[in-house]
Amino acid sequence: MKREKKLWLVFALVMSISFAVLGYYGYEIYQQAPPVPKEIVTDSGKVVFSESEIKDGQNIWQSIGGQEVGSVWGHGAYVAPDWTADWLHREAVFILDIYAQKDFNKKYEELDSEKQSALKIRLQKDLRTNRYNADTGILTISENRLAAIESLSEYYKGLFTNDPKFDKLRGDYAIPKNSITDVERMHKMNAFFFWATWATVTNRPDGNISYTHNWPSDELVGNTATTELLAWSGVSIILLILSVGILVFYHAKSGEEEEFPLPKEDPLIKQGKTKSMGLVTKYFWIVSLLMVLQMVFGIITAHYGVEGNGLYGIPIDQILPYAVTRTWHTQLAIFWIATAWLATGLYIAPAVSGKDPKFQCFGINFLFIALLIIVLGSMAGQWFGVMQKLNLVQNFWFGHQGYEYVDLGRFWQIFLLVGLFLWLALMIRPLIPVLKQKTEEKNLIILFLVSCTAIAMFYGAGLMWGRQTNLAIAEYWRWWVVHLWVEGFFEVFATVVIAFLFVRLGLLKTKTATLNVLFATIIFMSGGILGTFHHLYFSGTPTAIMALGATFSALEVVPLTLIGFEAYQNYKISKATPWIADYKWPIYFMISVAFWNFLGAGIFGFIINPPIALYYVQGLNTTPLHGHTALFGVYGMLGIGLVLFVLRSLYRNVRWNTRLLSITFWSLNIGLFLMAILSMLPIGVWQAIESINHGMWYARSSELMQQPAMITLKWLRAIGDSIFGIGFITMAWFVFELTLKNKK
Repeated sequence: MKREKKLWLVFALVMSISFAVLGYYGYEIYQQAPPVPKEIVTDSGKVVFSESEIKDGQNIWQSIGGQEVGSVWGHGAYVAPDWTADWLHREAVFILDIYAQKDFNKKYEELDSEKQSALKIRLQKDLRTNRYNADTGILTISENRLAAIESLSEYYKGLFTNDPKFDKLRGDYAIPKNSITDVERMHKMNAFFFWATWATVTNRPDGNISYTHNWPSDELVGNTATTELLAWSGVSIILLILSVGILVFYHAKSGEEEEFPLPKEDPLIKQGKTKSMGLVTKYFWIVSLLMVLQMVFGIITAHYGVEGNGLYGIPIDQILPYAVTRTWHTQLAIFWIATAWLATGLYIAPAVSGKDPKFQCFGINFLFIALLIIVLGSMAGQWFGVMQKLNLVQNFWFGHQGYEYVDLGRFWQIFLLVGLFLWLALMIRPLIPVLKQKTEEKNLIILFLVSCTAIAMFYGAGLMWGRQTNLAIAEYWRWWVVHLWVEGFFEVFATVVIAFLFVRLGLLKTKTATLNVLFATIIFMSGGILGTFHHLYFSGTPTAIMALGATFSALEVVPLTLIGFEAYQNYKISKATPWIADYKWPIYFMISVAFWNFLGAGIFGFIINPPIALYYVQGLNTTPLHGHTALFGVYGMLGIGLVLFVLRSLYRNVRWNTRLLSITFWSLNIGLFLMAILSMLPIGVWQAIESINHGMWYARSSELMQQPAMITLKWLRAIGDSIFGIGFITMAWFVFELTLKNKK
């Protein structure tokens, strides 16, 4: 008990200190975010853009898909360019040509290196000098920048409307004709693009780095890696090595867990089933359907990378543009994984107490209907938003918010938050009587409820930005949802649930499980909470964010170094006793979670975590490489494993179709691996090399991404995708076959 109390104390300290620091620097982001000027004027006094036009432009960009159509500050999709990197380079080249024509009557590229260097210094003085007046709220720009704005505004107008000259480029970028049909809307979106680009190159007041820490890399404008980028990258690697050594020493010192007699038969055979426990089956039907639907939209989305204006000649981009299919693909992943985990919780809570509280069945059925409405309603709203059928206010509430992973409109966000609190109530009510009994499982149950509470509460961070909140501030809160909610507290929930299942199966002592879960949670949260900042290096945040993000994101990788031990322990469990063979495939999915945790979250995650690495690869295919192998490889595989654990318990005396499960397991794992190494990894590495040599603008350009060899690499993804898709179909087949054939 003494050791448990110490761990609870350390857990409380880690949580309180980490969130205090996270909150303090969140306040600093509010204070130091790139300002939105009241007006942007030229030296001659001509008003170019107003504050309202910039803010409306941000909303217009969000309405067409936002981060699902290219990216801004490196966050978003990967087929179209990063608009800030693209605008910045085009603006630089345009102004350099003005200088060259005026001084030498030649184009800039025709000059010798000495003359080019002199002109670059003049350009950098113009672009990097911060001429924003904080007292008046006026940003003054040169006449040359105005000429560049006018030229680029026409360029983007042609691209996003229907200018025939841009047909091929639109196809390369998977942007349908008339994505924006209103000239005034296009003017406002150009205002937002200019402001976001201004923040990437203009030095902070009294500083020599831009608001985005000189991202994106572009040698023409002086956006190069800084000393801080290199220094904190070194610190993160040193800290990683040190922390790994300490953890390995601690683990070796702790020694092997003591052996204890295993049950001679499955303990869950004698466990009673309440009525509400059987109701979770319908949740697994939805999980299966959403998995297949996500796969379909994933295929379409991936195909847009090689045929940006349709699907094998069918012009579906006019009905289902890339922004819609990618939105639905990523959102459905979150929905089905979360549903699998939430349904597992709904099963476990009454299983512990052995009875249903009053109205538990009603609550589970009501929550099920609410989730269906949220899924279908938010998807419909996003389609209406991208198709420009909503005004800006309607789009914010019911359409497409334009922020990756939290694209759903504000109304649907609130609806989902209410649903999560309803789920929390359904978790707490059955467990209250058990807590009062002060059983040996008390601490494990408390941890379970803490994670459930955090899941419900921290989704509320998605309500902390408004319709026209500064992009830097909105990004801060968005990563609370994506990193803390998805990667943080769901991780704790999963750790507790797995430990609890093994305890219930008699394969792990309650005390051992409690200590292991507490220790694992402390280790993970020590890096995980402040590791949120590694997503915000270049999002208009203060320089201290880089130091904290680099330091603590390295700690996130530390517990993954012992993942092989976890996998081995799970494998030993699968061979421990004859009756455990019934749980072979759920346990095998846990083993695969360990593998993908190491490869996807660990290796593929850390190669983009150090500041100097992310400086060159943010927004390249190294990001979806990490995203696919970590999100599906870890959370998706875990969701499937939890579903299978629950189904094994619900259908105890039913012979499973193990052939289908074998196909599912190996198809998903082999398909995901091939998807990663045949396509996303080589594309990402190629882009990274080009980013280092030429700049981010080129690494995302159609000139690079439409080269024949690059197209071949994109097509190679079809091999892994096809094998992977078989696993989704067989998983759905297994669930429906098992549940519908054994209704009684």
